[in-house]
Amino acid sequence: MTTRPLGITVLADFVLNEGVDGILCSLDTAGASAVALNPTVTARAAEGQGSWQPPSDAGSSPRLFDRPLWGKRSLWVRSASSYHPDASLYADCPYRPRPANDLTDAHGEAIGTFIDAALSNGLEVYFQVSGQSAPSMSDDDRPRLPDGRVPERMADTGCLASAAIRSYLRAYVKDLLQQYPQVTGFRPDWPEYPCYKLEEGFQDFSHHVKSWARERGFAFDEIRAEVQIFYDYLHGSLRNADLESLASPERGGFARLALLRGYAGVFEWLRLKAALSVDMLKFWRESIDEAGGCGKKLSANAFMPPLTLLTGFDFRAAAEFCDAASPKLYTMHWTVMVEFWGRRLLESNPGLDEGLLVAALANVFDLGDAAPGHCLDDFHYPEPDEPHPVSDTAQLRRVRQATLLAGSGMEITPIVHGYGPHHDFVRRFDLLASSAAEGAWINRYGYLSDDKLREVGRIWSAAS
Repeated sequence: MTTRPLGITVLADFVLNEGVDGILCSLDTAGASAVALNPTVTARAAEGQGSWQPPSDAGSSPRLFDRPLWGKRSLWVRSASSYHPDASLYADCPYRPRPANDLTDAHGEAIGTFIDAALSNGLEVYFQVSGQSAPSMSDDDRPRLPDGRVPERMADTGCLASAAIRSYLRAYVKDLLQQYPQVTGFRPDWPEYPCYKLEEGFQDFSHHVKSWARERGFAFDEIRAEVQIFYDYLHGSLRNADLESLASPERGGFARLALLRGYAGVFEWLRLKAALSVDMLKFWRESIDEAGGCGKKLSANAFMPPLTLLTGFDFRAAAEFCDAASPKLYTMHWTVMVEFWGRRLLESNPGLDEGLLVAALANVFDLGDAAPGHCLDDFHYPEPDEPHPVSDTAQLRRVRQATLLAGSGMEITPIVHGYGPHHDFVRRFDLLASSAAEGAWINRYGYLSDDKLREVGRIWSAAS
């Protein structure tokens, strides 16, 4: 029996659809030692009602489930909390939990039953929840650009310094631990600032961050002014000559350092975002402990290096509060980021050479030793039967970087996405299994066919 952990995220939809025993059998086939789920119950909905599953991803996701959900690979569903929230916990919070409804009464008990059964089978059980947002979030608690605008974003995440969001999360953690005290721990998603789109990369200059930063000695006004200058440079002053070093075989290492030297306030801004991310993880640890969860594990989902320089996630500092971190090997996002950033930069800087820009962005995002395309159309969101064009060396390099950054303070258990054709998923998971990472996670069960599950079990057993 291996002690190297392997986890799989299983949305509660599939617990209701396939049954507790069916899910546990699948997890056993894969050799999993942990499972993460959401405290949600769902049912089929009429056309146009509820939410579409699989959810839209990157604006126009073509994804389909590998495992049919109520007989379909995509469908409308309605949902509810799997339990009746304790309203008193949220009395001093401007946000309220997702309400219970008829689905809660009809199916909510299944979530507790599954948790108990999984624990009895020797699995660790985690709740995977948002790391920095609240239901029906107001614009006041959304991140801002240096000029005060809400940025164009792919991920509707919240401000890490918002007292209102933290108040909600503190109550939510306590609510969950009152209802499900047996869970192993929590996996907060994105305790950082995502950077899928160019404007997302320039978060967060909200008034919440302004107060938080000044209290901790950051020169917020000076940082904001210089980041605005850098933002304006990228939105009108970028030239082909600026891209040549980034697009070259040496990948622009010196050019990036020279850029930071020229914009010292930008470097301070990166330090500020890292401090905010670490403070949010500290908050999560304290909230779990205060709710009676001392000893419960904290494992954060985050971006992969080198993107964490921009998102703020600091592996070494996070180790003080986290038992583990799962940087994301979501390769279908890495390629579409080139398209997102590239189209905005082309629109804002007439005259840029598209091929040169593509090569520069592919190097900045570290997609491999050569760009997997020559124009922005080559970097679309992969179709269900289309391999993800990110090289093996780039993926292994990122895993190695995360492991080195974390040191020995916490486990690095990267999370690979199940979406994609069978052979490409097997390639990506095999890379992770053979890497130096202390463990692994797979997101999500709905994209894991029986054949994929069997390959996971074979690969993990051989690698361990």
